[in-house]
Amino acid sequence: MTDPVSDPVSEPMTDPVSDPVSEPMTAPVSEPRTDPVRKPMTDPVSVPVSVPRTDRVTRSGVTTPTAPTESVCPSCGAAIRASDSFCESCGASLTPTAPAEEAIADPDAAPFMSAPTRAPGRNDSAGTGDGTGDGTGDATVDATQALPVSPDGFPVPTTCGQCGGRFAADGYCEQCGARAPKPRDHFTERPAPWVGGACDRGVRHTRNEDAMALAAPAGDQRRAVLIVCDGVSSAEDSDVASLAAVRAARDVLTASQARGVGTPDAVAAAVTSRLVAAVDAANAAVVDTAQAGTTANPPSCTFAAAVLEGDLLLTGCVGDSRAYWLPDDGVAEQLTVDDSWAAHQMAAGVSREQAETGPRAHAITRWLGSDAPDHTPTTTTTTLTESGWVLVCSDGLWNYCSSAADLATLVRTTATTTGSDPVALAEALVDWANEQGGQDNITVALARIEPPLPSPDAPDVP
Repeated sequence: MTDPVSDPVSEPMTDPVSDPVSEPMTAPVSEPRTDPVRKPMTDPVSVPVSVPRTDRVTRSGVTTPTAPTESVCPSCGAAIRASDSFCESCGASLTPTAPAEEAIADPDAAPFMSAPTRAPGRNDSAGTGDGTGDGTGDATVDATQALPVSPDGFPVPTTCGQCGGRFAADGYCEQCGARAPKPRDHFTERPAPWVGGACDRGVRHTRNEDAMALAAPAGDQRRAVLIVCDGVSSAEDSDVASLAAVRAARDVLTASQARGVGTPDAVAAAVTSRLVAAVDAANAAVVDTAQAGTTANPPSCTFAAAVLEGDLLLTGCVGDSRAYWLPDDGVAEQLTVDDSWAAHQMAAGVSREQAETGPRAHAITRWLGSDAPDHTPTTTTTTLTESGWVLVCSDGLWNYCSSAADLATLVRTTATTTGSDPVALAEALVDWANEQGGQDNITVALARIEPPLPSPDAPDVP
């Protein structure tokens, strides 16, 4: 391969871990996007926390100002809006002079929002939290809590995480006046006791552009699907794109359980075919999110998925979201290969540390979207023979812990406190990434593997 710095498109990159049952798949390398495709990585020790924006981007991608300030709080002098019932600064009660909906008409500021990420007693956005349900992993609502649901399907807790009060219809706490976070700022999924994940906005950004979708049939510890997509920051509506992509891909991967003739090779070939079809569906879903007239920076996102079938683990990747196999003992592996400028540099002999901290470290060369050069996933097949963790994540986690060996050490150390609960471990890893600076959105999806592992061609147990 020629120097990727001087000739990034001269030779296609070949998947170093080829699928044993199909022709080796290649990942054609296109010219990296000239816009700042991903946030450049900064020093994780001293990441500045951005000031909240004074404007909002609507679904059409048009930047509009927030509601104008009408007056000041009589108690503390902070700026307030005509529709405010409480002062955001001091919590003082106010008499609104405009309807509440005028202040929240922008879709980025919906009135019903989830509880703060670190709220004590935060409602489990994966449902009851005991692994029961339909196995799709969609955020569900416990009927006894009667929680409202956002348009995207996320449950909206009504309890303030700062004081324990209740959020009113205008999106503010009736007791302390704190404003509720957005529905996607932080959520978890748990389709089964051994599968779970957490998705978080992070510290620096004002919007969560990551998304995940998990699935595992109830009572079947042989099959699971973990999907993570990371919206391209410079693209319009990347948060909408990533959510549409994970859900479309999950629907394809869970709709069929074709296993060929049932041998390991046949199962691997069947699942690989489903992965390709799932990425096709995800790409179509991303394209469908584009607003009319959107051409310069259409919605786009990365894609990473892990599919478990008995003792087989298959992965598919487009972009720089990753899948890892982290055994309790033995050598950890990064299963996916990034489609990024940094990956090309490492392939040319540049050290990981240098490549992943350079100014173009997070420029991706492939993605999902209408302007994608090629969205065929690079796939791998691995046979699992021991206990450990399957981990799929966005760069919000691996920014701070990239190599498989380092990440395995982090997971093992963290698990000594959380135990083998996948949601608790995912939450702890998200916390850790935020403590390092939280410069990006963070998604961690996990599946706990325990021996003995059934063979894919083993007969089903009635």
